[in-house]
Amino acid sequence: MSVLKYCTSFVFIFLGYLSLTGTGIETYYLLIFSFVCIPLFELVLPPSKSSNSSKNLVLYDVILYLLAPLYIALFVYFLITIGEEHNTASLIGKITAMGLLCGIFGINMAHELGHRKSKFDQFLAQLLLSTTQYTHFFIEHNRGHHKRVGTLEDPATARKGETVYGFWVRVITQSYMSAWHLEKSRLNRLGGNTWSMQNAMVRYALIQVCLIVVVGIAFGISVLGIYAVTSLFGILLLETINYIEHYGLTRKKISNASYERVQDIHSWNADHLLGRTLLFELTRHSHHHANSLIKYPLLESREEASQLPSGYPGMMLLSLIPPLWFKVMHKRLP
Repeated sequence: MSVLKYCTSFVFIFLGYLSLTGTGIETYYLLIFSFVCIPLFELVLPPSKSSNSSKNLVLYDVILYLLAPLYIALFVYFLITIGEEHNTASLIGKITAMGLLCGIFGINMAHELGHRKSKFDQFLAQLLLSTTQYTHFFIEHNRGHHKRVGTLEDPATARKGETVYGFWVRVITQSYMSAWHLEKSRLNRLGGNTWSMQNAMVRYALIQVCLIVVVGIAFGISVLGIYAVTSLFGILLLETINYIEHYGLTRKKISNASYERVQDIHSWNADHLLGRTLLFELTRHSHHHANSLIKYPLLESREEASQLPSGYPGMMLLSLIPPLWFKVMHKRLP
C-alpha cells in the first residue's frame, strides 16, 4: 500500500496525455487537477504525519524509472503535434499542461534523482533537466543551495517581503551565475580549464543549444517559440516552489565566515498527504535538508519544522497575490 500511494503520480501523466491530445476544456484537465482539485482536497483532508518504515526501496525507484520515459514520450509528442494546434484556447491549455509536466517531472523528479550517488540516476536527472533548459540546477542546487540555504548568499532563499515576481527574476539570473562560479572554482582547484569540456556548464550549454537547434530545424521557429514558453512555465513552477520552501527563514550568522547549522525550522513543510505523494515527499523539506541523500519514501515529518497552512499547490496560488501571501506568512515566521 505504501508503494501504491506514490503511483498516484501517474495521474499527472494520464491527465497530461488527455490534455495534450484533447481540445477545448480537455486541454486544461491537468491544470484544473493541479491547482483546483489538489488545493481543495488539501483544505478538507487533515495532514498526515505517517511515514514509510520499509527499507526495500526497489519498487519506489521503479516508479521513477517508469515515469521518466513516459514524460519524455509526452515531451516529444508535444513537440511533434503542437504546431498543428490553431485554436488559441486549446494551444494555451496544451502549453500549460506541458509546462506543468516539465515542472513536475523535468525538474522536480530530476531533483529527487539528482541527489543520488548512482551515476545512472544523476544522468537521468540531467537528461530530464535538459528538456526544460535548466540543467545548471543540478550544480547550483546540490553544491550551492544545500550549503547556503537560509543565507543572503543563497539565490533560492526568498527574503522576507520579497514578492514571488521579484524572486523569479533574481533567482533565475543569480542561480545561473552561481552555478558558473561553482564550476569555475572546482576547476581552479583541480587545475582545469574553465572554458573546456571539463566544465559541466559548458557541456550543459552545448547540449541545450543543440536541443534548441534540433527543435527549430525539425519543427520550425513557431514551435521553438512555444517550446521556450513551455520551458519557462516549468521553470517558474520550480522557482515558485523554491520561493515557498524557505520564504523569510534565515540562519543566524555566528562569525564573519559562518552561520548556524541548518535546522528543521529553516524550511517550510506541509504534511498534506495528497501533495506529499504526488510530489515525491518534496513537502517534507526539512528532513531533506537534514540529509539530502535520503530517498523520498523515507522522508519523515519533523516536529520542529516550520509548517504551512496548506500544501504546496495551494500556497503557490497564494504566493501570486503578494498582499495575501504576506498577511498569511508573516505571522507564521519565527
